[in-house]
Amino acid sequence: MKAIQHLALTLSIAAGAALPAHAMPEAAVKPTVILVHGAFADASSWNGVAARLRADGYSVIGAANPLRSVQGDAQAVVNIVKGVPGPVVLVGHSYGGAVISAAAKGLPNVKSLVYVAAFAPEQGETALELSGRYPGGTLGSALAAPVTLADGGKDFYIQQDKFHQQFAADLPKAQAELMAVAQRPIAEAALLEAATSPAWKTLPSYFVYGTGDKNIPAAALGFMAERAQSRKTIAIPGASHVVMTSHPKAVARLIEQAAQAK
Repeated sequence: MKAIQHLALTLSIAAGAALPAHAMPEAAVKPTVILVHGAFADASSWNGVAARLRADGYSVIGAANPLRSVQGDAQAVVNIVKGVPGPVVLVGHSYGGAVISAAAKGLPNVKSLVYVAAFAPEQGETALELSGRYPGGTLGSALAAPVTLADGGKDFYIQQDKFHQQFAADLPKAQAELMAVAQRPIAEAALLEAATSPAWKTLPSYFVYGTGDKNIPAAALGFMAERAQSRKTIAIPGASHVVMTSHPKAVARLIEQAAQAK
C-alpha cells in the first residue's frame, strides 16, 4: 500500500498537480510565517516584510497580539498555529519575542524562531528587567502618564511627540507620527510577568536588531542572541527599534533563511 501511495504521489508531482500540504514532501512545503508585533505597534508594522515574503511564495499571517499578559498572548498565538497545516516559523518583534518564546513550547509544527529587536527571556526574567539591564534605553522617559484600567491595572503608551525619536528614528517623520497615533498600548502586567522555560532552548533561533534601538539597548539584544545560541545574528548599524519597518528586505531575508534551514 505504501508503495502504491508513493507512486501516486510521484506521478502527481510529475503531472504538476496541486497537492495538499500534508501530502507533499516536507522539503517542498514552505513554512507559514506568523508575524507577532510588540508593544506600541500593530500588525501593519510588518507590511514591508510581509509583502516580500508573499512575493517569494510564503503564506503569511500577521497575528493580533493582545498585549495583555505573556501567557495569555502566547495562547492567542498558539490558537493560530494550531490552525495552520504544515510547518510554521514564528517571528516576534520586541515584547512579541517573549510571546513566541512561550507560545512555541510543545507545538511540533514550529520549525524555528526569529527575534526582531525582540526579547528572548530566560525563565524567571521579565521584559521590564531585561530592557533596563544595560544602558542606552530611554523608553521610561518617553512614556505618557499611564492609563488606569477598570481592574486597577495600567496601560502604557509612548508620548506622541516623542514617538519618532524614541521608537522609529530611522523612518520619515510623517510616517512615525501616524504610527504614534495608531500605537497599541501594553499592559504593565505583561512587562512584569516572569517568563517560563523558553522555546529558544530547543528550537533554532535567529536574531536581527538595530544598533540605534532606544527601547531595548543593542547590548541587551546582543546578549540575548548569544545566550540563545542564535544561528545567525544581524545587527544593522543605526537602525531603530522598528527595524522590520525601516529595513524590511534584511528582515525578510533572515526569516527566509530560518524557513529554509534544516
